[in-house]
Amino acid sequence: MRPSEQRTADGAGVPVRAVTRGPGYSHFFGYYEKTPWSGDGRRLLALRTDVEGRMPAPGDATAVVLLDLSKKVPISRKVAETTAWNWQQGPMLQWLPGAPNTRIVYNDRLLGRDLFVAVVRDLSTGEEGCLPRPVYAVSHAGDAALSLDFVRLAACRPTTGYPLVREPEAVPPAPDGDGVWRMDLATGDARLLLSFARLVRAAADAGDPGALTTGGPHWVEHLMWAPGDARFLFLLRRAEAGGLVSHLFTADSRDGSDLRHLCGPGVVSHFDWRTPAEIVAWAQPAPGGPKGFFAIEDREGGAVTPVGEGVLTADGHCSFSPDRRWMLTDAYPDAERRSPLLLYRWSDGARFDLGRFTQPPELTGHCRCDLHPRWSRDGRQVCIDSAHEGGRRQMYVLDVSAIVGGAT
Repeated sequence: MRPSEQRTADGAGVPVRAVTRGPGYSHFFGYYEKTPWSGDGRRLLALRTDVEGRMPAPGDATAVVLLDLSKKVPISRKVAETTAWNWQQGPMLQWLPGAPNTRIVYNDRLLGRDLFVAVVRDLSTGEEGCLPRPVYAVSHAGDAALSLDFVRLAACRPTTGYPLVREPEAVPPAPDGDGVWRMDLATGDARLLLSFARLVRAAADAGDPGALTTGGPHWVEHLMWAPGDARFLFLLRRAEAGGLVSHLFTADSRDGSDLRHLCGPGVVSHFDWRTPAEIVAWAQPAPGGPKGFFAIEDREGGAVTPVGEGVLTADGHCSFSPDRRWMLTDAYPDAERRSPLLLYRWSDGARFDLGRFTQPPELTGHCRCDLHPRWSRDGRQVCIDSAHEGGRRQMYVLDVSAIVGGAT
């Protein structure tokens, strides 16, 4: 299908526009918490690779491309390349706040080794700068980034790590010298905010003695700045026979102080900040209790309130529109391999189904194609990754302005 063509997904009344195409190439963006749209809304960041259906190898590159959406047939221009990526989150590619039309940041591998860095590139001049640590999440102000050790992630959870040249050595369960880092984006200076040792002690104090006695390593995932950048949230995880054991924490973004345990041990999955003081997450707040979306107040012992009972019935990659009136989410494929996409109106709990996208059976596990829906900056469009038209994933844009109303 030509990228300029429009059609609706299975069961949808919303036009779906393909903005990338093959043959021979897959296109995607990655995770759901970043927007691929430039500040002026005319261009879209994307990743292009000839790899598909398997995990990338250390030498497999993905191109960073820029899509010009102002053209009837979007024009794709390669602007960079990296070998530090995975299918779920790419290379953490994102626009830099303060220059959302010209400057991007993404992770890369240095000298073909298992040494990961971040690259800042100016698209107007072609100039590049290298930061000594990879980025995970960039602050809304654009002055700092939260960072993790992607070698540790590769060893603990390959889905969110980068492919390694060498097999990782034994990973210490909870070291004092590693954890969550904050890096200054102007200078590259980095400091450790929270060590694994401290986090594991906090998890044990919150009623999880297994955090101290388990033999498996702990890791951190899904770092996310709060609106206003005063705090950030993340998951502390470990693997046990029954699956993942997760804890949801928040902390002060300046120095890691005021560490708050909000949920766990148990099921905590995808989430977003609804306000600077409230998080919505798919979780199981009470052991043995129901799973679902819950609004969790960001304070010790804060209120935990069900969201969308009987309406939002499956785990999904949830995010709020810029005006915070709408929650966008997807879900994992059902028995017929269909991935649903929907909007939830916060004011009255109304659900609007945007479509179901049938995914190929071979795209599962570490190389699955989740929709990872992402908002445009004005809240009028949604971008997804999907392989519903063939064996390769591509990027699609849906116009949801008729549902959500005027631009924010």
